Amino acid sequence: MKVSAMRMIHCKKLDREAEGLDFAPWPGELGQRIYNEISRPAWEQWLAHQTLVINENRLSPLDPETRKLLTAEMEKFLFDGGAEKPAGYVAPESR
Repeated sequence: MKVSAMRMIHCKKLDREAEGLDFAPWPGELGQRIYNEISRPAWEQWLAHQTLVINENRLSPLDPETRKLLTAEMEKFLFDGGAEKPAGYVAPESR
């Protein structure tokens, strides 16, 4: 079994060198931008945030409006310095 070398990039979100993704995780131009500029650790942070947004707002990922909202949130989170926690969110350790 051939193991490929880890692809390192300068992550725009983390502002440091980190392991890149193996493939574009999103379709189209945005997916290519994520592949080129976002590291695996930053993508994992986004996935955790996305789960929080979906659960706290009781969203359906199958709904086209939800997908638009999540795409906008993803761009804010990964490229524009972050995204807010859902309104009224209280971290589990704070409850």
